[in-house]
Amino acid sequence: MGKLYLGFDAGTQSVKVAVYDSSWTKVASHSLPTTLGYPNPGWVQMDADEYVANTVTCMKACSDELRRKGYDPADVAAIMGDGIICGITGIDADGNAITPFINYLDSRTKEDVDAINSTPREIWGRETGNPEASCMFPAMFARWFLKNSDAFKERGVKFVHDAPYILMHLAGLKAEDAFIDWGTMSGWGLGYRVMDKVWSEEQLEILGIDPKYMPKILKPWDIVGKLTAEMAEKTGFAEGTLVCAGAGDTMQSMLGSGVFESGQGVDVAGTCSMFCVSTDGIVPELSKPGSGLIFNSGSLPDTYFYWGYIRTGGLALRWFKDNICLKSDDPKYYVPLSEMAEKVPAGCNGVLFLPYLTGGTGDEANASGCFLNLTLDDDQGVMWRAVLEAIGYDYMEITDTYRASGVPLKRITVTEGGSRDSLWNQIKADMLASDVVRFRNAGGAVVTNCVFAALASGGVKDVIPALQDTIVRDASYAPNPANSELYRDLFMKKVKLVKQDMREAFKTLRSMKSFR
Repeated sequence: MGKLYLGFDAGTQSVKVAVYDSSWTKVASHSLPTTLGYPNPGWVQMDADEYVANTVTCMKACSDELRRKGYDPADVAAIMGDGIICGITGIDADGNAITPFINYLDSRTKEDVDAINSTPREIWGRETGNPEASCMFPAMFARWFLKNSDAFKERGVKFVHDAPYILMHLAGLKAEDAFIDWGTMSGWGLGYRVMDKVWSEEQLEILGIDPKYMPKILKPWDIVGKLTAEMAEKTGFAEGTLVCAGAGDTMQSMLGSGVFESGQGVDVAGTCSMFCVSTDGIVPELSKPGSGLIFNSGSLPDTYFYWGYIRTGGLALRWFKDNICLKSDDPKYYVPLSEMAEKVPAGCNGVLFLPYLTGGTGDEANASGCFLNLTLDDDQGVMWRAVLEAIGYDYMEITDTYRASGVPLKRITVTEGGSRDSLWNQIKADMLASDVVRFRNAGGAVVTNCVFAALASGGVKDVIPALQDTIVRDASYAPNPANSELYRDLFMKKVKLVKQDMREAFKTLRSMKSFR
C-alpha cells in the first residue's frame, strides 16, 4: 500500500497521534488527555512520563487500527513529533525526568523575571529578538530548577522539552544524546543566537546556566535513532523505524496553515491562544521592551515569526465547559454552548470576561479571571460568548501592535482545535476587522510532522510542495463592519477598565487569594 508516516502532537491538553499515507490521507489516529497539576498558586506543572505513556498508548491504538484496515504498521517509514516550545523538564544521565515538566502557564518565576528585567541588556533583543525575560521562558524555568530542585542539583544532566523527551524514549537514548531542534530552541526565549541557531555562551553566563545542561541543536528532520525493540513491542510498530528530532508545535501549526513566506498571520487556537505573524527576521519595532510579543525561529531555514498570546486562552474554554458547566465528560458540549451563544448579540450586552485564570502579565501581573456585568437575565450562552470575546479583545491589542509596525493583516488563518467553531471564527473576523480563513485540516501540526517524516526518510525532497497538497480551504468569514465598530468601542472601554480602573482592585483581590 505504499509508505506510511507517523506524527504526534504533545500539547498542553492532550497527546494526538496519527498515521498518514503518501497522499496525506489520515489512515489512523488516537488521542488522550493530559493532566495539569496546580501545587501552589500560580504554579502549573505536568509529568513528562505521562507524555511518553500517552504517546505509547496512542501509537498502540493506531497500529491496531492500521491492522484492522488492512495496513501493515511496518510500512511506517519514520516517526516525527512536535511539542510545547515553552516548557522543559530536567533529566538524569539515563534520560529520565527528575523534575516536573513546567510550561508556559506557570508563573513561579515572576520575582526572578522582574529581577532579570530590572537590568536592561541589549544582548537579549539583539541575539534572540526578545528584549525582556518572561515567566513563560524555559530559560527562567532552568534557573528555577538550578536553585530549587534538589534532585536536579544532585543528578541533573540536561534540560529537554516534551517532544524530544518522548522521541528519546522511543529511540532508547540517554542524556548524552539529548537534542532540541532549532525552532524549539528559540522557545527558550533567552540564551541563544536565533539567526545562527546556536546557544549563546554570553547569555547563558549572564543567566547562570552552565552550557553543559543544554541539549545539542538539530534540524527537525534529522534522524536521532530508531524505534527500540521494547517500544516496538509496546506500540505495535516495527523495530528500527526511523525517529526524527521533532519540532515546535507553533512552528508546525503555522506551516500546516500554509505560512511559507513573511507577512502572513495565523491564529493558533490552542490552549495558549497565540496570534502569529511571519517575518524575514527581527523587526526592531516589534522587539521593543513592552511590546508583549515573542520572537521565534520557524522549522524551515530562514523563517521567523512573532507571536502574542493569551496564556489561558484555549484553556479558559475547557475550564468553562468542565468546571462551570460540569461537562468534563462531554467533549462535544462546546457545540450546544456555541448554539446558545449565537443567539446573544455582539458585545454580550456589556457582559465581560477577563481570561486571566493563571494571572496576568507585565503591568497587569495581578490580574485574575472574572465575569463582570452579569444580571439575572444572563445564562451559559451569554457567559460562553463572553469567554470567546475575551480572547478576541486580547487579540485586538496584539493585532494593533502588528498593524502599527506596518503589517496589514487583511487575512488571518485559523488553525488547531478552536478553529472548528464557526461562531468563534466569525467573532474574530468582526473583532479584528479582517477576513478569517479556515483550512479543512484544522490540526495542521500532525500532518506537517508526517511530511517532515517523509523528508527524513526520503519520501519527499521538499516539504513545501507536499504541504501545499495537504491544504484545502474549508471556510471563510468576512467581518461585519457594524460589529467591528461596536467591538472597537468596547475594546477601548475594556482596556481602560483593566489597565486603569481595576488595577488597585486586582491588588486587593490578589491579597485576598493569599489567605486561601
